[in-house]
Amino acid sequence: MTELVTREIVAVADDGYALSAQLFTGPAPTHAVLVTSGTGFPRGFYERFARHLAGRGAAVLTCDMRGIGGSRPDDLAAMEMTYEDWGRLDMPAALEALIAAAPGLPVVHVGHSVGGHFAGFMPNHAKITRHAFVAVGSGYWRSHPVSYNPTELFFWWVYGPYSLARHGYIKGGNLWRGADLPRGVFLPWRRWCHDPAYFRERLLDELTPNHFAAVTAPIRSWIFTDDPIANARSGADMLEVYPAAPGDMVLRSPTEQGVRRIGHEGAFRRGLEPLWDEILDWLKAA
Repeated sequence: MTELVTREIVAVADDGYALSAQLFTGPAPTHAVLVTSGTGFPRGFYERFARHLAGRGAAVLTCDMRGIGGSRPDDLAAMEMTYEDWGRLDMPAALEALIAAAPGLPVVHVGHSVGGHFAGFMPNHAKITRHAFVAVGSGYWRSHPVSYNPTELFFWWVYGPYSLARHGYIKGGNLWRGADLPRGVFLPWRRWCHDPAYFRERLLDELTPNHFAAVTAPIRSWIFTDDPIANARSGADMLEVYPAAPGDMVLRSPTEQGVRRIGHEGAFRRGLEPLWDEILDWLKAA
């Protein structure tokens, strides 16, 4: 069995915010892989995936974005930030930490959900040679199945406001199964998910500066047939946000992967190792 080494790393963003990260390496890695998280997913959620890739010759870095997991402040209710700070500040810091820890290796990126959305905010995106998007689709609610709409609208307009009023942040638990979320993440997220132009016209004004039009590294987007958020329609919408990047989409079903469910987060759970190999093989083909 390949012996893996794990190391705790602190990635410091340009504004001085310290982020909790972890590096996974095996003997003689050939590629460096940055894993960026979906909203509300702490870095530990991706550990099994990271260990698997490290066992196949990668140096893999996972990171908690500010406000999440090990990068959460003591007083989350008082935290001042905005959602795109994850892309403008935190993901670039994680990338630089990975490059420093694995110098000389080609760098590739696995972006889960918003991790793929926010690659275009990264000022240092050109250091990445390929992007694997996993469950990356527009958050606009009308792009989602009608059967899912009551769930998301309840979250946006009932549970979310209630949690903000009571706690000052979105509290994780039974109704929101992700990690606690800062107010500065929830409010822009809700606004964008009610606007079909949230990653189109808004990129020209409200969401500047950004680098979406400058990204030229190839993107392959993995979409799962039982994912109500990142589906074929919303996944295609996100690829259009990167007009200069060669992009394609692959659809995978739970049945062909030998599991009962994948959904929006299941691609990183036990049993999907063949999918992980498929993703890594594509990333290493650069």
